[in-house]
Amino acid sequence: MLLSIIATVVLQEMAARLGVISQNGLAEAIRSKIKNPIFKTLAIILILSAIVIGNAAYEAGNISGGVLGLETIVGNSNISIAGLSINFLSITIGIIAFVLLYLGNYKILQNTLVSLVILMSLAFLITAIITKPNLFEILSGAFIPQFPKDSMLTIIALIGTTVVPYNLFLHASLVKQKWHNESDLKFARKDTLVAVVLGGLVSMCIIISAASIQTQDINNAADLAKGLEPLFGSYAKYFLAMGLFAAGITSAITAPLAAAFVATGCLGWSTNMQSKKFRAVWMIVLAVGVISASSGIKSIEIIKFAQVTNGILLPIIVSFLIWIMNKKSILGMHINNTKQNIFGVVILGISILLSIATLNKIFHLNLF
Repeated sequence: MLLSIIATVVLQEMAARLGVISQNGLAEAIRSKIKNPIFKTLAIILILSAIVIGNAAYEAGNISGGVLGLETIVGNSNISIAGLSINFLSITIGIIAFVLLYLGNYKILQNTLVSLVILMSLAFLITAIITKPNLFEILSGAFIPQFPKDSMLTIIALIGTTVVPYNLFLHASLVKQKWHNESDLKFARKDTLVAVVLGGLVSMCIIISAASIQTQDINNAADLAKGLEPLFGSYAKYFLAMGLFAAGITSAITAPLAAAFVATGCLGWSTNMQSKKFRAVWMIVLAVGVISASSGIKSIEIIKFAQVTNGILLPIIVSFLIWIMNKKSILGMHINNTKQNIFGVVILGISILLSIATLNKIFHLNLF
């Protein structure tokens, strides 16, 4: 997690710098700089399949995560209609996300997401404190990496859910909505640092909370919340439930938004959040997520799949980002300096090794 936070700060700073200085998203920059039509087509197909299709699958996990948090408090939410079992909480979360996205107002989205993130952060932080963890073990675990047996997919999933490829596209597209001048770059960097570190601490708090439960029989987030109750009281369950809901609905908004920015940027469409094509993309992603989450597909398996996929695709997206960040025609004097390139290449190297290890694990390639 510590490695993931550092990597995310480095990469998201690049994305923020690209958005502020060029006033373009990452997808738009890639499309404009690849001149060879064959390579351009291949790059667009790769990015669209990785981000848009991937986010459609990931959206089911986002909505299911929010539902699991609510169900921990309100109980089972399935209703039967014409012989079909439908989860009405999934539909409710989908409607909330739809309304916020359809408004297409950056300020409303920003304020909503900030409020949800604050709620999520406080909920998970309080939950972690309630479990009274051993601070020495937390610090040693953060700085001394361990690789338990058969943990590679878990490791790549943790990195994939922290250094999220679609966030690099989303961040570059959103910062240009808020900041428009070169002088704003320092504010964008500060904002990025605070957001990434806060997100990393939240993830750590979730891991700490999960580690306090002395059982391996955890199949979903609801089991985690319920497992805290007998050990630490009902308050722990409710705090965790609120955190899960906030985390789920936040991601349920950002994943379709990122997919829309990527699709419109790659295809040369308008990236205006109120344009018909922009809305069509996020509506499709949101609809796939709601339908999948409502149909009873195991959300944990969906989330794991999406996270591992993110981790495998990360080196490709990082390669594109580093390449773009060294283009003077886009960034002028704000291209990567030597230190930023070194950090970027090191992160790229680590992500390549982890991706190869993951593919080796999944397909039994016996590369190691």
